[in-house]
Amino acid sequence: MKILEFKNIIRKDVPIYYRRLYSCIAVLEMVKNSIEVALDFQIEHKPTGQTEISITSLGDIDYPKVPLHKEIKSFIEILESNGKLPV
Repeated sequence: MKILEFKNIIRKDVPIYYRRLYSCIAVLEMVKNSIEVALDFQIEHKPTGQTEISITSLGDIDYPKVPLHKEIKSFIEILESNGKLPV
């Protein structure tokens, strides 16, 4: 499994300044084909300076959740560090 891209990334309006909520379509490459699933995630900045990424909703997919969440979180970290997420 490989994450190809996030399409239509939309930042949701949240009144809490240290929490950002996003929704998008994740394009995943599986063994024989690629699929698109709905994805909601949040990035929260902790008082210690760390950021915590949480996946709040992921469409129905037939793949083990733990490795999938790990790959998605690392992909989100890359997008955030490169400034590719909407502000």
